[in-house]
Amino acid sequence: METTLRGVGVSHGVAIGEVRHMGTAVLEPPAKQIPAEEAEREQGRARQAVEAVAADLVARGNLAGGEAQHVLEAQAMMAQDPELIADVDRRIAVGSTAERGVYDAFAAYRALLANAGEYLAGRVADLDDVRNRIVARLLGVPMPGVPDSDQPYVLIARDLAPADTALLDPTLVLGFVTEEGGPTSHSAILARALGVPAVVALPGAGEIAEGTVVAVDGSTGEIFVEPSDEKRAEMESASAARKAALSAVTGPGATSDGHKVPLLANVGGPADVPAAVEAGAEGVGLFRTEFLFLDDSKQAPSEEKQIAAYRAVLEAFPEGRVVVRVLDAGADKPLDFLTPADEPNPALGVRGLRSLLDHPDVLRTQLTALSRAAEGLPVYLEVMAPMVADRADAKAFADACREAGLQAKFGAMVEIPSAALRARSILQEVEFLSLGTNDLAQYTFAADRQVGAVSRLQDPWQPALLDLVALSAEAARAEGKSCGVCGEAASDPVLACVLTGLGVTSLSMGAASIPYVRATLAKHTLAQCERAASAARAADSADEARLAAQAVLSGE
Repeated sequence: METTLRGVGVSHGVAIGEVRHMGTAVLEPPAKQIPAEEAEREQGRARQAVEAVAADLVARGNLAGGEAQHVLEAQAMMAQDPELIADVDRRIAVGSTAERGVYDAFAAYRALLANAGEYLAGRVADLDDVRNRIVARLLGVPMPGVPDSDQPYVLIARDLAPADTALLDPTLVLGFVTEEGGPTSHSAILARALGVPAVVALPGAGEIAEGTVVAVDGSTGEIFVEPSDEKRAEMESASAARKAALSAVTGPGATSDGHKVPLLANVGGPADVPAAVEAGAEGVGLFRTEFLFLDDSKQAPSEEKQIAAYRAVLEAFPEGRVVVRVLDAGADKPLDFLTPADEPNPALGVRGLRSLLDHPDVLRTQLTALSRAAEGLPVYLEVMAPMVADRADAKAFADACREAGLQAKFGAMVEIPSAALRARSILQEVEFLSLGTNDLAQYTFAADRQVGAVSRLQDPWQPALLDLVALSAEAARAEGKSCGVCGEAASDPVLACVLTGLGVTSLSMGAASIPYVRATLAKHTLAQCERAASAARAADSADEARLAAQAVLSGE
């Protein structure tokens, strides 16, 4: 009998197929003692396994490219963390086997994160995956991971580690469903990059029996278990109609009455550019530069290396707009040369612009590299700072841009509620705002963006979050300046209409979402978007806001 479940839809599209479950996790190794004379050999085994797993993660990243490559390289760095390895060595020295030493050391680090308030809990799935891979190699058992199948299927897992998500074969994995995760988790971001329908934060998903037919709607978050023929036909028809609508609408983003809303792409480096160009992106609204710095956590990349990478992206959008975010280090992206090692709550500590102001040489080199990369190109370069809290932050960044001789617009990201509340003050120092709705939701609701248990508070439809967007957009309009959105909120086509109605002047998203947003905007007038925005803000919950906006846009 058909039953309906609801999680959080994070990647558009419809998938209908049989369920396959993710391979089981590595069993806990036995806690047996070894003689002291075997400790050195076991330590060597542990180090070899760590290096092999790190190399495998890097190789997977090279194969996947794009955003996935950066995520997997960061995960490889996690495997080689000196403090973790030192803890493994200590445990082996007092009698643990290599596999037990690894297992216990990772468990202690996991507990440390939890006791710190789980500000880094979004990386627990990554941490568990690294542990499982190292222990599996030491035990000589197969790696846990995506099931082998020569027939297409819908994958169900407790959570998906980046190493698994990055190499999913879209011709076999029709879609995936996870019990954990949130709308801005690594798995969600990579699913959108792959164009695979996905639903996360669905408790009990693992109880759906292997081989059961399910229909997954990655837009609504609905899962239909054993769907009827009528439901399957309905979803397939809606999917076909959606694809037809996407191909029928081309050109710059705009509402049906001609109000322009530039649609830009979020990119993590040169590898992401081809997909953005193919999707018709009008430029880049968020160029994440962390990928360059994660290659070596010990030192910043040279100015010449940065110039080459930046120019490769700038050249892809002649006469287009490219918005570059300077290094956003700290919290879940620690760098040995930049971020403190002993912060109790890294997400609330020295991250983003705060780190750069503490290390002005790193910021100066990056700004100079950006300036040199843009020389002679007809591109509209804009550079923005992450984690701006107030006018003093904005002024410090603007001064640094001027001192570096940067011929570009410089702006501030609105990711902290104080920046939204005092947006007009910040705009006295910078020329534009860009809303990072992922972090803005996290800090507004004190809800870690990677923790599935608080996913309802990460929902970008939360009215309180929409209020902060409206405040920022109103401030920008009053100052005659622009205010874009580069967080994951922009990838939701209906929410994109609401953001337009709130006064947002551009939308930036993963390349796969651009056609959906373009087609949806083209069906509605600016006035309809404004009414939908008002209806959403008048609601008391994310679900009510979504339904209210949908009702307005559908003419109900």
